[in-house]
Amino acid sequence: MADESEAEKTEPASAKRLEQAREEGDVPRSREVATFTVLMSAGAGLWATGEGLIRQLQTVLISGLKLTQEQIFDPDVLFRRIGVDVVQVLIACLPLGVAVMLVALASPLVVGGWLFSSKAFLPNFNKLNPVNGISNMFSKNSLVELVKAILKTIVVGFVAWMVVMKYKDAVFGLPLEPLKLGMVHTLNMLAASFLFIVGALGLIAGIDAPYQMWSYANKLKMTRQELIQESKESDGNPQIKGKIRQLQREMAKRRMMADVPTADVVVTNPTHYAVALKYTDGQRGAPKVVAKGTDEVAAKIREIARENKVALLEAPPLARALFKHTEIGDEIPEQLYAAVAEVLAYVFQLRMFNKGNGNRPVAPKKIDVPPTMDPLDPAYVPKHGNPPDLNNGAPA
Repeated sequence: MADESEAEKTEPASAKRLEQAREEGDVPRSREVATFTVLMSAGAGLWATGEGLIRQLQTVLISGLKLTQEQIFDPDVLFRRIGVDVVQVLIACLPLGVAVMLVALASPLVVGGWLFSSKAFLPNFNKLNPVNGISNMFSKNSLVELVKAILKTIVVGFVAWMVVMKYKDAVFGLPLEPLKLGMVHTLNMLAASFLFIVGALGLIAGIDAPYQMWSYANKLKMTRQELIQESKESDGNPQIKGKIRQLQREMAKRRMMADVPTADVVVTNPTHYAVALKYTDGQRGAPKVVAKGTDEVAAKIREIARENKVALLEAPPLARALFKHTEIGDEIPEQLYAAVAEVLAYVFQLRMFNKGNGNRPVAPKKIDVPPTMDPLDPAYVPKHGNPPDLNNGAPA
């Protein structure tokens, strides 16, 4: 079952999965890179500061050997001198220590980066389970660590043997050198040998770093079902989201229908489209679209308009243009000002007639709409693709 489960994990880890792993303190790490960088920085620092460090330590040693018999048997003087010598040794080693510490802090940036997770401090009793411990001993990761240990032993052993062969004659000649020169020469040989041997670990680190990145990514791989489930948890169930969108559309439709009685006129197509317009006299701005719809929605708009004595006017080109180029709450486009003004003039004259003033106005039979605004006009050029079939196959 475990092998089947691993085989099913074919998808790369999602951003959420990676973030959860970081929160739990699980990031790729390469101990080989950290060991190599720290040891290499220590060796390089020893090489660079070796002579100065020897001189300062020599001064401390000579100062300690110059104590008189009275000072040696005086505890106060002896402890004071020891304290001074210890401080001098610490000061002498401080630059090297600071350099190594900074490199140790920066080494995690190579693989995984800095990370502080409080969850990593929580007790995990699964680690105390002997069954898990035994299974980890024979796991793939344990086998890889064993191979790395053998490889490190071979590489480091070979380089160490080469270094010994290189400095063999120089080591035998050290007793013949003056003390001061011999100490410097010894330190230089130790530092060089150290750098050569630690440098061999760079080969191991160069292999281990990409392997750890690959192993980490492989460990966090997900199945397709896990990706789908995570998507549902993050974005919500598609069925629930669809239901929410449906409810939102219904609420918007109800609000739109409630504004139809406030309209001045409803322009129709005559049966497929209906657009309700409202113009507030005395206020700046063009007439606004308060409702629009097709088919059943258009029929409902017309029904509400008749119930509330809102004027209806058949003007197919204008209805199509208004439906295409406006949204609810928008002012009409400037290109339709003249056409809508003709409609509103008729509506206002009709209102005056209904109040007993003047003659009954004649409804405009043909309202001029710019050809570029009517989606069914041959001169209309849509922004993208072909013009839509606003009549659903029915005649205009």
